[in-house]
Amino acid sequence: MRITGGQVFDLKEGFVAREVCTDGPLLSAASGDGQVLDAAGCYVIPGLIDVHFHGCVGEDFSDATPDGLQKMADYELSRGITYICPAGMTLPEDQLTRICENAAAHKAKADRGADLAGLHLEGPFLCEAKKGAQNGAFLHDPDIGMLRRLQKAAGGLVKLVTVAPEQPHAEEFIRGAAADGITVSIGHTTADYETACAAMDAGARHCTHLFNAMPPFTHRAPGVVGAAFDHPATRVELICDGIHIHPSVVRAVFQLFGAERVVLVSDSLRATGMPDGQYPFGGQEIVVRGNRATLAHDPNTLAGSVTDLMGCLKTAVSFGIPLADAVRAASCNPAQAIGINDRAGSLEAGKEASLVLLDREDLSIRAVVFRGRAVER
Repeated sequence: MRITGGQVFDLKEGFVAREVCTDGPLLSAASGDGQVLDAAGCYVIPGLIDVHFHGCVGEDFSDATPDGLQKMADYELSRGITYICPAGMTLPEDQLTRICENAAAHKAKADRGADLAGLHLEGPFLCEAKKGAQNGAFLHDPDIGMLRRLQKAAGGLVKLVTVAPEQPHAEEFIRGAAADGITVSIGHTTADYETACAAMDAGARHCTHLFNAMPPFTHRAPGVVGAAFDHPATRVELICDGIHIHPSVVRAVFQLFGAERVVLVSDSLRATGMPDGQYPFGGQEIVVRGNRATLAHDPNTLAGSVTDLMGCLKTAVSFGIPLADAVRAASCNPAQAIGINDRAGSLEAGKEASLVLLDREDLSIRAVVFRGRAVER
């Protein structure tokens, strides 16, 4: 396939006028067939990668149902999100095991939808005071043995795990998980600057939804945000749905950390792509009104978003983030965070031919190509 006439995303130059060619499932220097895809009036960007979302179209990853996970993968691909790393909730180990087993089974047989590139254990290794919408009844101290049991059940798919570093045994947990090749993320935490720095020195390299469910960034107590800034190897997630983070703060984070360290995530719930109403969430109930989702029993507590990652990318651009920076934060950076940047996240020859054509006027999706084949939408 030859994709012609578009402005193509380039990690070093932003957008450049050039062709993109595919040969079977891979990007190549020349087309492997006679197909031509007209990208005139479009930006050509890598397929997006969401490393933190819970569900969509009425389904939740934590339900651990094969049909539900397939529906999620199909919807995400239709929205230009070609690789997914869905997040589990704070739940008992037996349910987390079922979630991991369901993911492994899906990976083994999936023949359509976005690629299940990994899974993110957002819970249960969190703290009570910053649990947010997580179910406190199932919180668990960091436990490397438990993590390894879940990784075995997942067939090695656990790529990201969130931990509150002030909890007992956290440093041992962080060192063990990092040694196992799992990216450790700090989140749902009361950690101060010093504690967060110690966690990053021990191997934590990621922060879960920066600013949300952690101490604020202040001039005398910089907390997790300041520690992340002072550790250049650490990437930070941002939920850019227009609800979780003020536009000024989104702009400040891109300036503070640089586009190469920001990871856009959706943190989307099963209500994404669904009408307003009440929905189950990790053993609790949430209420969705417009673009806002809160706990039913506590309307002041946000419970994830109802915006998918492509919507978050567009919101970031509307806040003043350059499109090239937003694309990098939703493709290249998350690919690096979960270790799939050798095959995804940018448009270089030899990588998988997964990309999206966006209209240059309104950033609407014109076409999705997944592993060299156009996706029916």
